[in-house]
Amino acid sequence: MTAGESGGASGSVVRRILLGSQLRRLRESRGITREAAGYSIRASESKISRMELGRVSFKARDVEDLLTLYGVGDEAERGSLLGLAREANVAGWWHSFGDVLPGWFQTYIGLEGAASLIRVYEVQFVHGLLQTEAYAQAVVTRGMPDAPAAEIDRRVALRLERQKVLVSERAPQFHAVLDEAALRRPYGDRSVMRGQLRHLIEVSEHPGVTLQIMPFSFGGHAGESGAFTMLSFPESDLSDIVYLEQLTSALYLDKREEVAQYQRVMERLQKEGPDPAESRDLLRGLLQLI
Repeated sequence: MTAGESGGASGSVVRRILLGSQLRRLRESRGITREAAGYSIRASESKISRMELGRVSFKARDVEDLLTLYGVGDEAERGSLLGLAREANVAGWWHSFGDVLPGWFQTYIGLEGAASLIRVYEVQFVHGLLQTEAYAQAVVTRGMPDAPAAEIDRRVALRLERQKVLVSERAPQFHAVLDEAALRRPYGDRSVMRGQLRHLIEVSEHPGVTLQIMPFSFGGHAGESGAFTMLSFPESDLSDIVYLEQLTSALYLDKREEVAQYQRVMERLQKEGPDPAESRDLLRGLLQLI
């Protein structure tokens, strides 16, 4: 199963989060602690926490026992939630890359594939969904200089597979703001960088893709806190998520007030940066300098 064919698998991550949030609301409405809920399914308090955050798969028996504990006796409601649990356990295409894919990033790939709108700001390098194969090879090699060639190839293949989401039947709207620094910093030789700039010019013409370049000439701007990604979903029950990647883990922010701050930053970047046509002119100018 490929990224372009895996709408259900990507959606399974969203369903895990939705089911987890519903279980949390049921537990809290009954005044039951996580510790007590964990005891009822022979698990720890931390296991209940991970379930409610949608970080783990669900066993049907565990969900049934929790629904009984929470007093959910209506067969239609139980059936709906158990169906959600089954759908949440569909394996994603990215599981075949488990040898090179950290667990904390698997959640992101599922969310990325299920999003209806992806907004990103990048400053260090071109965003992964916009990288050419040669540029991705250079980025991964620079980041993992001691990794064997086979592992680097696997990581590049994973990145290219992710990119299929932009041309799938359920392709999201994708809005990227790249700082000029990401384009000035060379990864690979001149031919790699020229190929990457040409690719950005080409992909910026695609329907559903909006690309803006924040130039040095603008000076300081709203993206001072660094790179981030905002994901929005068609499901009304799922709030926007801000993804912040770190060296060995990642943060997923969904509190309304925190997401709103990043929303304001993104809106300022989009408003203050050159429009897509002007950004293509900037890319052509950079291409002539290489």
